[in-house]
Amino acid sequence: MDNSTTFCFKVWGDYALFTDPIMKIGGEKFTYPVPTYQALKGITESIYWKPTIQIYIDKVRVMNPILTEAKSILVPKFNDMSSEDLSRYTYLKDVEYQVQAHFEFNLNRPDLAKDRNTKKHYAIMKRCIEKGGRRDIFLGTRECQAYVGPCKFGVGVGYYDDEPEHLFGTMVHGIDYPDETGKKELGIRLWNVNMKKGIIDFPRPDDQSQITYRKLHDFSAKHFDFTNIKSVDKEYEEITGGDLE
Repeated sequence: MDNSTTFCFKVWGDYALFTDPIMKIGGEKFTYPVPTYQALKGITESIYWKPTIQIYIDKVRVMNPILTEAKSILVPKFNDMSSEDLSRYTYLKDVEYQVQAHFEFNLNRPDLAKDRNTKKHYAIMKRCIEKGGRRDIFLGTRECQAYVGPCKFGVGVGYYDDEPEHLFGTMVHGIDYPDETGKKELGIRLWNVNMKKGIIDFPRPDDQSQITYRKLHDFSAKHFDFTNIKSVDKEYEEITGGDLE
């Protein structure tokens, strides 16, 4: 890990829902007790991301006590969208996390080699964290609005600072996409989560000593070139007919 690409931020919100896929089968949602690697990666990519770089989550610090709150939610029926069914969603309540992450260049995108400027991407990332992110921030699901800001990892009092160890069992680590792995398949990663003094150290996605990988299905990355990329100016001309007014 290169220190010149390492950055930290805090994320907080009233509610979070990091859905346990096993509990989702019955149509209801129950949250994991802590965020997954993939959820934190998604939050980071909402702050700033380009296909030139890949985000890696190093660790997360749980600042507040793990509390849950169940809500009754009306959702459309799968076989009859005109009617609704009552489901029970269980959320985390009053959450705050400190996140340490870093980025590396995506070597599976040689077409973007000219954009591999460490100082540029690091400066943009720091600026986006200070501004609260480029896109809306969510803690797991769309209804869980969140906020981000700069912080120094490890500073401040966390609820689990004095707890030596906390085992959460097997959880989803993340998803492998072909544009990041170079493989023509979509896969899922699982691992056993262990929090020590409020901090979870995430293994890298390719760490086979801690991660169990399962292939989901064949899947190819979308190819981009000038035949399927349209400039903003050309799009504007097609919409307005070239009339700048």
